[in-house]
Amino acid sequence: MPEPHGPQTDDDALMSEALDWLLALESADEDCRERFQAWLAASSEHAAAFQRAQRSWQSPLLGEAAQRLATARQAAVPRRRRLRRYLAVAASVLLLLSVAVQRDMLLDVRADHVTAVGQRQGLDLADGSHVTLNTDTAFSSQIDDQRRVANLLRGEAYFDVTPDSSRPFEVNAGPIKVSVLGTAFAVRYQGDEAWVSVEHGSVEVHAQRDGARIQLGDGDSIRIGPDGIGRRERDGSAGRFAWVQGRLVFDDQPLGEVLAELRRYYPGWIVSTDPRLNGVRVTGNYRLSDPLSVVRSLAQVTSATLHEYPALLVLN
Repeated sequence: MPEPHGPQTDDDALMSEALDWLLALESADEDCRERFQAWLAASSEHAAAFQRAQRSWQSPLLGEAAQRLATARQAAVPRRRRLRRYLAVAASVLLLLSVAVQRDMLLDVRADHVTAVGQRQGLDLADGSHVTLNTDTAFSSQIDDQRRVANLLRGEAYFDVTPDSSRPFEVNAGPIKVSVLGTAFAVRYQGDEAWVSVEHGSVEVHAQRDGARIQLGDGDSIRIGPDGIGRRERDGSAGRFAWVQGRLVFDDQPLGEVLAELRRYYPGWIVSTDPRLNGVRVTGNYRLSDPLSVVRSLAQVTSATLHEYPALLVLN
């Protein structure tokens, strides 16, 4: 459990401290949470650093650092000062990656099943229900005569639940609990947000923070985050569940959104350096098992230039 560090000399030290708190809060008791709140209130810089640390899990900092490293590799004769700056960026990337790996390891210890980036896995539960785990997912379950409980610790899962009126099927995923009797639906949990999408049947979504409840039916989707329950969306398209069949389907979506989804399946970084490119709308149906080919195709249809490096793709 972290203690507040001494006086900070630079942003990197403060970020490291904020990352320590992120790890500690995964299994924090009341005393730890009180100490964290005291640290948070001690300085506006603490709060800002903690917000940056939270955003780092979604990889914008890693992507930005990768972009700068890619630019460095393209330079013909880098200056000594510029080289030192890029080496510092690389060190920051390694720090963030090491902390992210530690955090994921804590979740993986609690999980019964873990999928790697780009991997999917099908599970048959003891009650006859079937679960499909998506990329980079950690999952556990407890099925007995009294209850049926699944825990989505990280990632995304599709549930085809066997009906049983005596034992509701419950899914815990960060800020939400989903209760069903028998239906097919998907839950996605990343960062501090969760999404629930119903293919058929009905589910009840319970927001853990404020106790709010909402019923979802065929084709309904909803997002739950730190700001509460979002607006119900009705989407009957097959694209939302295409990943279950190993496909990525998008219809007239901004390229930036498509790349954000592809990053979940590519074991490296995908970076777009041109904001205008991110706004180009694209349509497609691709196999998720080969994200590199998807990026190559998208580069071609958008007339973008693709630079390929080990574990790094740069579009401009």
